Amino acid sequence: MLTIEERYSMNHDDAMPSRVRFTYQTAPEARLQTAHGIWGGINSQGEIEMNFYHESDRLPEFTEQYIAPDGSLGHEMAPMQGEEHEVIRHIHSRVLVNYHTARAILEWLEDRVSALEEDERHDIYDPNSGIEQ
Repeated sequence: MLTIEERYSMNHDDAMPSRVRFTYQTAPEARLQTAHGIWGGINSQGEIEMNFYHESDRLPEFTEQYIAPDGSLGHEMAPMQGEEHEVIRHIHSRVLVNYHTARAILEWLEDRVSALEEDERHDIYDPNSGIEQ
């Protein structure tokens, strides 16, 4: 990956600019995703692979409801699933980053977490606050 200096010197003979502007554009297909977790590791190219997922209970194949004598629907029942409880992890985003980008993400995330912890409302993130998370 070229530095800003290297990119600029390839195309210009002038002095280096004093600043660079990054303009952000969001792709129309970009969606906000919930991430309950991440799975991944270091691939054979030395990049970090991150697979973000969200979790939900497995939906039953079907449910049934009794019909009362008056024609109203009664209690809904799902088939028994035994002792097992199945949770689905839906991987919705896969991201590959190199070492330098991973370091930048780590620093960015640490800054945001520190800001949350310093916020006067930080007790909502305290596991002993009594608020379910």
